[in-house]
Amino acid sequence: MEGTCCLKHIQAFMIFSTLGLALAGCGLTTSTQTEGGSVSSQNIIHLKIAWWGSQVRHDVTLKAIKLYEKEHPDETFTAEYSSYNDYWKTLATEESANAAPDIIQMDAAYLADYAARGRLADLSTGISTGDIDQPLLDSGKYKGKLYAVALGNNAYGIAYNKIALEKLGISLPRASWTWDAYFQLAKKIQPKLEQGHFAISDSSADARVYQTYQLAMGKGDIAAAKFAIDEHTWANWERTFAELRKEGVVPPPNVETSEKQYDPKQDLLLNGTVLFRPMFAAEFPAYNSIRPGIFALTTMPKGVQAGGYLKPSMFWAVNPRSKHIKEAKNFINWFIHDPKAAEILGTTRGIPVSNQVLDALRSNFTDADKEQLELIKKTAKDANPFASGPKGWGNFEEPDYKRITQQLEFGKASYDQVFQELEKKFYDDIQ
Repeated sequence: MEGTCCLKHIQAFMIFSTLGLALAGCGLTTSTQTEGGSVSSQNIIHLKIAWWGSQVRHDVTLKAIKLYEKEHPDETFTAEYSSYNDYWKTLATEESANAAPDIIQMDAAYLADYAARGRLADLSTGISTGDIDQPLLDSGKYKGKLYAVALGNNAYGIAYNKIALEKLGISLPRASWTWDAYFQLAKKIQPKLEQGHFAISDSSADARVYQTYQLAMGKGDIAAAKFAIDEHTWANWERTFAELRKEGVVPPPNVETSEKQYDPKQDLLLNGTVLFRPMFAAEFPAYNSIRPGIFALTTMPKGVQAGGYLKPSMFWAVNPRSKHIKEAKNFINWFIHDPKAAEILGTTRGIPVSNQVLDALRSNFTDADKEQLELIKKTAKDANPFASGPKGWGNFEEPDYKRITQQLEFGKASYDQVFQELEKKFYDDIQ
């Protein structure tokens, strides 16, 4: 990701893991020139906004903010943006320093946690939501109150290198495929690949992927208030990947754990190291922007039932301590509903939640946009109910589950030890 972008004399910073790298002064002195004259600097409203994502998302969001500033010359923005993991580290640092952004991009995994701690403002009024499907709108609620507004419809699926498969003479996967078929296909592909290349990514330490596997096996959702990982199903999942690792069908642990998403040289799908990897539909435009026309999407494999689900790609939320809550809500309302903003943003945060905006954009959808929409439609046919998880779920789902489970990849612990540690950490996180 790249560095800085000027937004009406406001320095927009890419943030990483510390507050000190993220913040900067306004840089306004006496007045700001506009088409209608000038606005006194004393009357300028300064808002800080933060999000995570790929470079393409950063670029279009900055462009949209610039348009909003042009239309609202009395408001300026400081933009902070980074990768997903770095985002949450920095936001936690800002929270502790009482310096959180006015407008916060929020994920379903962290919604209950932030809402329960009083870190999100009530958005029940001030934002038009009548054009948003009720399930998507409800996904931003905690204990019946709206704390976050969904920005995109999303589904979890598997991305694959369709050009490479065609060259290998491999039939493209269908939406009706199963987990057994997925693993057998990987074993079929591997002998055809050059050394250092692998059929599929190693998803053994990814809680989101395992979640779809357990759902597909009919053992319920792991995003629950009680520890809900089925031990037998989980052990079978881990042993399957141990076998694939031994046979060289997935990358070795040191390669898998060094991946940097969206980096053309370090992302294992982008650099051609693997041909398949799980991915949210909203992530697909970033991959297509880097290697246009190379990839396609299909649904998560099935078991005794479907394992896929629909979810909000992400939300906008507001800091309750902000001095400009009204202005923050106005921006969110514009971001979701304005036709010009929609043209700029496209599907970089998933399929738009405003049905009017979606209808207006549909005729101009690119092939990548259509891939997203098709995955959502196919997943919706038998989708599982979406569970955002209890308070503390975000910490367990991403850093803790991965860190603990990766011990198996490196041979540092037994299945029993890892499972027991997962259960203990789950209850530590949700308290």
